Amino acid sequence: MRDAHVRLAHGNGGRLMRELIEDLFAPHLANPLLDVRNDATTLPPTSGELLVSTDGFTVQPLEFPGGNLGSLAVYGTVNDLAVSGARPLWLTLNAFIEEGCEYALLERIVAALGEAAREAGVAVVAGDTKVLPRGQGGGLYLATTGVGARAASQPLGLGRIRPGDVLLVSGPVGDHGTAVLLAREQFGLRGELASDCASVLPLAQAIWDMPGLRFMRDPTRGGLATVAHEIARATGATVRLEGANVPVRAPVAAVCEMLGYDPLYLACEGRVVAVVDAAQAPAALAAWRALTQGREAALVGRIERGAPWVVVQTPFGGERLLEELEDDPLPRIC
Repeated sequence: MRDAHVRLAHGNGGRLMRELIEDLFAPHLANPLLDVRNDATTLPPTSGELLVSTDGFTVQPLEFPGGNLGSLAVYGTVNDLAVSGARPLWLTLNAFIEEGCEYALLERIVAALGEAAREAGVAVVAGDTKVLPRGQGGGLYLATTGVGARAASQPLGLGRIRPGDVLLVSGPVGDHGTAVLLAREQFGLRGELASDCASVLPLAQAIWDMPGLRFMRDPTRGGLATVAHEIARATGATVRLEGANVPVRAPVAAVCEMLGYDPLYLACEGRVVAVVDAAQAPAALAAWRALTQGREAALVGRIERGAPWVVVQTPFGGERLLEELEDDPLPRIC
């Protein structure tokens, strides 16, 4: 009979660690490359440029409406590859488990991780587990590294952006940050809003081949505002956001108004921000809106000659400077 909670002994290299890996991780992550049980995995040949991305994930609570730490860890790395123009292929996984973590909770998270990987078309090909003493691990931390393949003819980057280009977003912003905030119940608030945690690969693939595509980014920590500042710094140009055009769900707007947050700074985990040639914007929006995930896509801003600022055009005709994020309004959200 297995323990109800993870013990330090589950990380000592002995029987309990073997059983943790064989009984919990292996069934949910099984695939031919992982099942060889070697210290290193031989990856099969693939065509195109290889891209690699790595990230660590810590969220509180570990489960939230629309996802959990496991699905978040897969989508976070898959999405970084997708917005770089790469088809995600393989992942590695590191799990840092705090002593006392509920075994059933850990299994739900690993099961969600495996399901998200299969849905995204990636295989977890290598991994490691560590058990941290009680009080040192926040329940569970995950780290993933992803490898993907990109056609050599599809370069994307901040250096390709030009004044006159426009800024698109694939859907409403701030859903993930607000859903996690509500799940914490810190302010006596509750709601039915779910995180947008999902693979953005279909959205990225829908516009990969457009000649006017300059750049893509998934607006995670710091949200749309941080992506806009990244563009302004890199290009030396002004990013002008049309506040009335930025899609924000009513529950997100209501929570932000009550607590003094700005949805432009809140994390998304299933959205894409793209910069395209203005002439290509209608085609890009049409491609996104043809997908369920992108049906609320919108043109939200423009790149203009001027100082490297981010300016928000208000619905009332005024303007405000959008400052770069300094304090973290919602720590441990991704």
